[in-house]
Amino acid sequence: MAVYLRVSLVRHTVRQSSFKHLAQRILTAVGEARSELSVELIGDARIRRLNREYRKQDRVTDVLAFAVREAVLPQGKGPATNMLGDVVISLPTAVRQAREVGRSINVELATLLIHGVLHLCGYDHERGPREAARMSRREQKVFQMISPAPRLIRSAPQRQREVR
Repeated sequence: MAVYLRVSLVRHTVRQSSFKHLAQRILTAVGEARSELSVELIGDARIRRLNREYRKQDRVTDVLAFAVREAVLPQGKGPATNMLGDVVISLPTAVRQAREVGRSINVELATLLIHGVLHLCGYDHERGPREAARMSRREQKVFQMISPAPRLIRSAPQRQREVR
């Protein structure tokens, strides 16, 4: 099982080994221990562009999931690839949401990663209330399996302004 992590931001320092380990634990919890996963942490402007391009929604979102296996599987066949897909998370949005609901950024990132991985596994809360409830229950169960959320990021030191 491989987790590929790309961080396109400099404001926060991501603990990459902790993040990859968390992703591996989530894959194991959802029954995809042998799958590969790509995760990218990006900013609001880029996730808005992706959301506009792929979902026709011109707004910032917290997480997007792009299934690879679903795109390459012939009907009724087994996996043609071990790559489950890509999860893209907006780190600035995750930080804002964590503050709004009063939880740590570590819990928020773990929650968003679980959400994205479940989308890759075929869950889709947008199909209706029953599917949303089913996905929510599964998210909670997976979160319990991987708890506690590890420390994933630390903010970069603030630059001091020059006094003239």
